[in-house]
Amino acid sequence: MTTRTPLKLSADDYRFDDSIGFLVGKLRAFLMQALDATLADLGITAAQGIILIRLGAEPDCTAASLCRRSGYDTGSMTRMVDRLEDKGLIVRERSTEDRRVIKLLLTESGINLRSQITRRACEMMEPRLEGFSEEEYVLLKSLLRRVLDNAIRLAPNEHVFADPADGGSE
Repeated sequence: MTTRTPLKLSADDYRFDDSIGFLVGKLRAFLMQALDATLADLGITAAQGIILIRLGAEPDCTAASLCRRSGYDTGSMTRMVDRLEDKGLIVRERSTEDRRVIKLLLTESGINLRSQITRRACEMMEPRLEGFSEEEYVLLKSLLRRVLDNAIRLAPNEHVFADPADGGSE
């Protein structure tokens, strides 16, 4: 492992609108807005679509694990899960190993919709990556993962967002 010299940022040169936090937050807001618009005719929001994507990738997922991975509070997550269940896209199933645990599973309709969501998400993202080579795209994701890993490591409530399963997510 290569030892790196710690980066020292200068408070004298700090500009809020050029900070990583601002840039990542602004980018997330624009991407969620674009994904909302992309998925609107399917009758779901970007947040709901992301839940369906996660459930397709994690067969034994629970609402609690979705909260940890997404940063949504339990009340918001419960409402989103209720809406997805009302739409027939997911079902709740009590675990046979631990009756206290309720797994969230995609229905056949949820599986079909998930494939449309992932396709549309990729189509939505492609023009936003205009001018990036494949290598730059891979590097960008790698750099963002490193910042995220550091943030998780330093978080006072690591258990809230930390999840090894997120390491390879898009």
